[in-house]
Amino acid sequence: MTSERPGPLRWLWYALGAGLPPRYRTWVLHDATCRTWQLRHFARAFVQMSLVAVPVLLVVPGPLWIRWVGILLGWLVALQYALFNMYESVEHRVLKAGYPAGAAQAVRDEANADERAAAAARYASRYRTGITQRDSE
Repeated sequence: MTSERPGPLRWLWYALGAGLPPRYRTWVLHDATCRTWQLRHFARAFVQMSLVAVPVLLVVPGPLWIRWVGILLGWLVALQYALFNMYESVEHRVLKAGYPAGAAQAVRDEANADERAAAAARYASRYRTGITQRDSE
C-alpha cells in the first residue's frame, strides 16, 4: 500500500488526536493495520503523556524523586488506559479519516485470514478428532 506519510509536525498533531488532511487517508489506514499497529498506538500515547510530564517536572514543587515517581505512576495508569481503549481509539482514527466503522479490524482480519485458518485447522486436528457427526449436532 503506497501512501503519503505526514511530516514530523503533522504526525505530532495527529498523535495528539487531530485529524489529517484527506491526502493522508491511506496512511492512516496503514498506521492502524500494519504489523506494528499496537506499537504505533503506544508511541502516540507516549507522546501525549510526555506533554504532561514536562510541566510536572518543571512546575510542581517538591523533591525531584517524588515528581519522578508521580510521573511514573501516571504513565502506568495512562498506558493501562491506552491498552484498554486501543481498538476503539484506532478505529476512531480510521473513522475520522473517512473509512467506515470497523474498517481497520476488517483489514487486519483479512491480512491474518490464512494464519487464523491454519490455527483453526491445527486446533481441530488436535482437539476435534474422534467427534462423530452425531456428537457435533
